[in-house]
Amino acid sequence: MSKSAMRLGSMIVIVLYAALGVAALLAPMFLYSLLLVNILCLAILACGYNVLVGYTRCISFGHSAFVATSAYATGYLLTHNLPTEVGLFAGILASVLLGYVMGALAIRREGLYFGMITLAQSQLLYFLYSMAPFTGGEMGLQGVPRGKLLGFIDLSNDLVLYYFVLAMFVACFLFIRRCIYSPFGHVLVAIRENESRAISLGYDVNRFKLLTFVLSATISGFAGSLKTLSFGLATLSDASWSNAADVLVMTLVGGIGTLWGPVVGAAIVVFLQHYLAERFAELLTALMGLAFVVCVLVFRRGIVGEVSELLKKLRTRLFRRDQGNEDAV
Repeated sequence: MSKSAMRLGSMIVIVLYAALGVAALLAPMFLYSLLLVNILCLAILACGYNVLVGYTRCISFGHSAFVATSAYATGYLLTHNLPTEVGLFAGILASVLLGYVMGALAIRREGLYFGMITLAQSQLLYFLYSMAPFTGGEMGLQGVPRGKLLGFIDLSNDLVLYYFVLAMFVACFLFIRRCIYSPFGHVLVAIRENESRAISLGYDVNRFKLLTFVLSATISGFAGSLKTLSFGLATLSDASWSNAADVLVMTLVGGIGTLWGPVVGAAIVVFLQHYLAERFAELLTALMGLAFVVCVLVFRRGIVGEVSELLKKLRTRLFRRDQGNEDAV
């Protein structure tokens, strides 16, 4: 790649990250803090989901089970006055264990069968949570206290809560980025592009899929714990299959298999829901469906995917131009 293309790419990345950092820090001055918290929680969920779907092409319809399990675990402990850190850790541990159990069963199948198995598992958990006494049944867990982080950071302040959730989002995003660009991530890309070839090279594909499933479940579950901590409730709606459909829409709209795609998709879906619910509440589902269809038709790779493709074409043109200049000299 030419020096001009490399410099352009580096400058674009630096400017983009700097602008996003400043925007995230100043966002509470212009938008409602809890709306931003909701976007960040869903962005973490979508990023975790994208780890599985975007890099192994295993489409799951059961990620709501991890959200609900972590939400109930965190909510139950916090309502019994345990420290905030303990509640969050319990939610993460619950999603890890559930992810391993569900993944060990689901990875035995591929394609539609994989999705149907995860959907069946999540629906089974939905039924169990509706009957279990510790979940509060139909009423759910309400009035979950936020507590104080590390004993002195008061999360009852919405602005403090926002910056805490923002820090957790950045940590999750950087962790996912590190995984994707590591040798482990390269193996996942190889499995996604040609699973048979990856097997012929000696990789235990099922083991990598299981690890990816557990990783995805853990991040998604952490989003559920943060959501319960932020909004003070955990309900059966967290375990509903429609939540899995929503996160799939976010990933597809933003750009499946891209780092920023799920974040952009989550922001767009939340803003659309918030805007349309205020003005067209009775037509919300139809309008959301129409918006999704338009995005899929116009942005076949997702919004971030299309932008990335345009940047690749621009870099290719710069490279060819520089090559032409060198040949002329």
